[in-house]
Amino acid sequence: MRKRSKRYNADAQKAIAESLPLEDAVKKVKTFGSTKFDQTVECVMHLGIDPKQADQMIRGAISLPNGIGKARKVIAFCEDSDAEAAKAAGAIEAGCDELIKKISDGWMDFDVAIASPKVMGKAGKLGRILGPQGKMPSPKNGTVTPNVVTAIKEFAAGKVEFRNDAGGNIHAVVGKLSFDDGKLAENAQAFIDHIKKMKPQAMKGTYVKKICLTATMSPSVFVDLSIVS
Repeated sequence: MRKRSKRYNADAQKAIAESLPLEDAVKKVKTFGSTKFDQTVECVMHLGIDPKQADQMIRGAISLPNGIGKARKVIAFCEDSDAEAAKAAGAIEAGCDELIKKISDGWMDFDVAIASPKVMGKAGKLGRILGPQGKMPSPKNGTVTPNVVTAIKEFAAGKVEFRNDAGGNIHAVVGKLSFDDGKLAENAQAFIDHIKKMKPQAMKGTYVKKICLTATMSPSVFVDLSIVS
């Protein structure tokens, strides 16, 4: 069993079993013990989907109204003639054959990969490398697009990708613990509303079963489900 720190255990004693309105949940998370770094806050949702069914998968990306408090390292697979424009938009690396080789040789110091449809035939061979890392470009989350420059700017500024796991859970970063309460709540609400709109037509029963907020090194606080009613 994983051993928890004294600080975490002390915070867990302050966490309450019942769910709270979103604004109160934000305040509760922010009362937990301080750390030497600005903790990342995530919103986690447990959905009633069947993850084994392809038509019930939830995957995509969202630009939150207040950002996430962190710039992201973005690369772009594009034609070499477009590489300079991609770098000007914020990509740390851009191009085609040379970039593909660099990654094939083991370089992975980036957060998001954007790709133009024109070069996906070549970039596709990186699937075995980037797929397990969750970094393979995909049209479903907006990382395969003819508008490479726009996508680079959005993801570099903190556009958030999400994808359900095998247990039907889905989560996304919604900010930092240092964020103003209202901005953190607004980001979480935007993510929850976005997922709510993505309910698969094929699923039956309750769609959103649980919602919680959690910081990097703090216990979870459950959010009242009236927020999705």
